[in-house]
Amino acid sequence: MSAAAAGAPLLEVRDLSIRYGRVQALEHVSLEVRAGEVVTLIGANGAGKSTTLRSISRIVPIHAGRISFASRDISAARPSDVVRLGVAQVPEGRRMLARQSVLDNLVLGAYTRSDTAEIQADIERQFARFPRLAERRRQMAGTLSGGEQQMLAIARALMSRPRLLLLDEPSLGLAPLIVRSIFGIIRHLHAAGVTILLVEQNASLALQVADRAYVLEAGRMTIAGRAAELSTDDRVRRAYLG
Repeated sequence: MSAAAAGAPLLEVRDLSIRYGRVQALEHVSLEVRAGEVVTLIGANGAGKSTTLRSISRIVPIHAGRISFASRDISAARPSDVVRLGVAQVPEGRRMLARQSVLDNLVLGAYTRSDTAEIQADIERQFARFPRLAERRRQMAGTLSGGEQQMLAIARALMSRPRLLLLDEPSLGLAPLIVRSIFGIIRHLHAAGVTILLVEQNASLALQVADRAYVLEAGRMTIAGRAAELSTDDRVRRAYLG
């Protein structure tokens, strides 16, 4: 964790409640992420993990509660404004522009920016970080393997130069060898100082890369603490670590 993590939280979610019609998806959820941290949110399918990320990105409406980013209330912000403030999400399922090239997808990731020379430099930085993408820069994104698409989704999000990266189920549908590679990338980003909020069903891997962790069950936050402590917590081990 960076020294900056000692200050005020970069992201603060307080008493967040989300409803889909009559369904209470989240109830009084609170969490925080400090600069330089990797924080993971674990829980079963349908627990509300992705809904939490989508609410931070302002994709879903808030019923009650408050979301602050860099000490600014973003509860009523538009999704594009949240990206401009420095929050980028890598969505579950990757959501590439399948009929556009790898390069075009990266350019799209910088849509909030106008510094053309710096955008080009950042594209080259992503190609250096993900050599596989550099080899396929002219290839249509829809023809990439699942692992390559996940790399492209992460690289595309990094093109906005985010202060906070939201990762939603990065291991979903990938072979074990590719999953290890993706988590190696997360470790690399952490070491480079990227602040990450990670939603992940593979609790064991998530707890290995995270500084702190929260457990979400049926829309409620039930356990929180340092990731190393949660990995040895009997409740977490029984429910999520097998």
